[in-house]
Amino acid sequence: MAQFKHSEIEAKWQKKWEQANCFAAVTGSAKPKFYCLVEFPYPSGQGLHVGHPRPYTALDVIARMQRMRGYNVLYPMGFDSFGLPAENYAIQHQVHPAVITAENVERFTKQLKRLGLSFDWEREIRTSDPEYYKWTQWIFLQMFKHGLAYKKEMAVNWCTSCKCVLANEEVVGGTCERCHSEVVQKLKSQWMLKITAYADKLLEGLEHVDYIPQIKMQQRNWIGRSVGAEIDFKTLNAKSTNSEVITVFTTRPDTVYGVSYVVLAPEHPYVEQWLQNKLITNVEEVKDYQAQAQKKSDFERTELAKDKTGVKLDGVTAINPVNGKEIPIFLSDYVLATYGTGAVMAVPAHDSRDFEFAKKFNLPIQQVIKAANSETTELPFVDYEGVLINSDILNGLTVEEAKERMIAYLEEQGYGRKKVNYKLRDWVFSRQRYWGEPIPVVNCPKCGYVALPESELPLVLPELERYETTDNGESPLAKQTAWVNTTCPECGGAASRETDTMPQWAGSSWYFLRYLDPHNDKEFASKEALNYWMPVDWYNGGMEHTTLHLLYSRFWYLFLRDIGAVPTDEPYAKRTAHGMILGEDGEKMSKSRGNVVNPDDIVNDYGADTLRLYEMFVGDFEKVAPWNTRGVRGCHRFLERVYSLPDFLEAGQNVKVDADGYGLDIQTKMHQSIKKVGSDVMNLKHNTAIAQLMTLTNAFYERKAITRAELRTFLILLNPFAPHLTEELWEQAGFSVNGSLLATETWPTYDEAKCVEDEIEIAIQVNGKMRGTIKVAQTAEADAIKALAKQDEHVQSYLAGKQLVKEIYVPKRLVNFVVK
Repeated sequence: MAQFKHSEIEAKWQKKWEQANCFAAVTGSAKPKFYCLVEFPYPSGQGLHVGHPRPYTALDVIARMQRMRGYNVLYPMGFDSFGLPAENYAIQHQVHPAVITAENVERFTKQLKRLGLSFDWEREIRTSDPEYYKWTQWIFLQMFKHGLAYKKEMAVNWCTSCKCVLANEEVVGGTCERCHSEVVQKLKSQWMLKITAYADKLLEGLEHVDYIPQIKMQQRNWIGRSVGAEIDFKTLNAKSTNSEVITVFTTRPDTVYGVSYVVLAPEHPYVEQWLQNKLITNVEEVKDYQAQAQKKSDFERTELAKDKTGVKLDGVTAINPVNGKEIPIFLSDYVLATYGTGAVMAVPAHDSRDFEFAKKFNLPIQQVIKAANSETTELPFVDYEGVLINSDILNGLTVEEAKERMIAYLEEQGYGRKKVNYKLRDWVFSRQRYWGEPIPVVNCPKCGYVALPESELPLVLPELERYETTDNGESPLAKQTAWVNTTCPECGGAASRETDTMPQWAGSSWYFLRYLDPHNDKEFASKEALNYWMPVDWYNGGMEHTTLHLLYSRFWYLFLRDIGAVPTDEPYAKRTAHGMILGEDGEKMSKSRGNVVNPDDIVNDYGADTLRLYEMFVGDFEKVAPWNTRGVRGCHRFLERVYSLPDFLEAGQNVKVDADGYGLDIQTKMHQSIKKVGSDVMNLKHNTAIAQLMTLTNAFYERKAITRAELRTFLILLNPFAPHLTEELWEQAGFSVNGSLLATETWPTYDEAKCVEDEIEIAIQVNGKMRGTIKVAQTAEADAIKALAKQDEHVQSYLAGKQLVKEIYVPKRLVNFVVK
């Protein structure tokens, strides 16, 4: 087999594609549009890793095929270039974040172009470009003007070393995931976005989009809509006649007769109030528990598998409103002050978590539901198929009947009310950092928070010499008095700029819209571009972004829809996700494990086409896959075989062909391949599409001949996977007309009738066990097939000397002889 010089070939065709601008999308084209999108990367100093090419190549294969099918394809790329890593590097090396970001972007761009990805580079965007974040600020101002952006003092995760607010996902074991320093809870005034106002719209929209089931499930669970009741529990104490009311939210009001204790979040305001009023007698025990809870993230506190901890409040109790029983009050860190009311009623007989807690603290367990069809019920009984017992007015009712009856009773007696609740909380939007979008708001002593006039956008970051957060936890911008001090846009008086910046999620919440019209300085995108391109036809990204970026960007888009700025109900018509590439040891790639594979090394040694082919062939796209160097070499050998296929052209002149120019002996394989590759690509089954092309290649090698029509079709089918090599062979074979590119050719069509095999394989069983196979004509009759099956030498040995009781024929599948 001939060895192709991949470096020369790939550089040659990448240059030709760029010169021809053949991947440019044209707004307003008469062709049907296809907007194909992958999540843009953060340009880290490490450059691309081998995980990046997997989704980029998968969508590139789709984009290339859709262009050949006559679509006007938009396949853009950009960089999510604001963020903490660049700022930390700037602090450590005293280099401006913009400088290191530009260097990283340049490196990423060079690597991406070496992979032969068909991005429309004329539409490249960077979220840290002032001409880009001008519109991020504009969208924020619209939210502010519509009451969706507000400031609130709240407890946040605070890294004592990075001196900034961390998201829950960034806290591991009570420490910062980046620097491993202690994380504490700290009260800070934060900008919030009211995503909860869109909870129902975000849920309803999922009914009208083509997302893989896991994504829809994760979004629904994250939003966590639940219908139930708020119930008021009065409190008692020995030192005061005042009775505070603890309001709890529950989805199971039917179980209220089984409540044996109430649990408060350690941060619940009543706890501080009772401590100050000396109503709680075990003060040190309570304060110690509160201090321990502060060191944990919300994720750690609510983990189901963790050991249940808590402390009883001595001196204060609660009253169950429906039966008047006095019950204890506990603190436990699994209850969050920011979810619901910060309090829960505990029904240990019918909740696994409450049951474990009650067992640990020796608390009463009162059963109020029994299994409908059983006298004995093992506790905890959490099944909804039950009947109420020990519940006064609810006895004998089903769970669903009891819910409705109890809500009505609570409302009649003034003990509670029906309520819809959500797990989703408003988005903590501000960061005490430099390298992010300035928040375009000023704080005026007279007017309060006032929006910056849109004519003053973008509000550009000032130049700094140092980027550290201040000792009191303020953004480094707070020290820039010349920038901070300004005038109020409303009253003209002295005012100060907001010094917090936006999180990295801000720029990525709308970037797919800027791709449509990236050089527009009058609006974030023209109506023409929005109406032509939206929605995104296919969006692929990581599962780790399902409940953050994907939810945030849908929220921003739904808001823009509500103010008439975008034309469709949802931003993404289709969303898929990919599995990560693991190291050869089956572990996640990391420098510490020494199992990281640099894609540059693979491209240098084997070529971009080999890397592309391998990552598409490695396995199910949605599942994780371990790296395998032998597999890389195998894909390279396959491409070498392809490179030698033109050697068989001369022998192909003697092959008897059909009207399409395909050999009569393999015309079925040709049509099957066209059908299968096209179908598999659109179903992200790239691995089986490649397997089909390998099978077709084997057929050419077996007969040592290939016709020009077969070679032409084969090169088109392989082109989306290995674009450089196929372009080279296309040119060598003389298929190029006046310098035309294979990338712009038309995708072949298949004849469904010619996809059907002339022969089918029939399995032969004796007493249900497989004993052989035969090949018969598609049109063969049942009696003829059974007769042929009996003549099989291997089968005859199982029939000899036996009485044939029955002959079973399953059309086009099997024959089964029953003997005794």
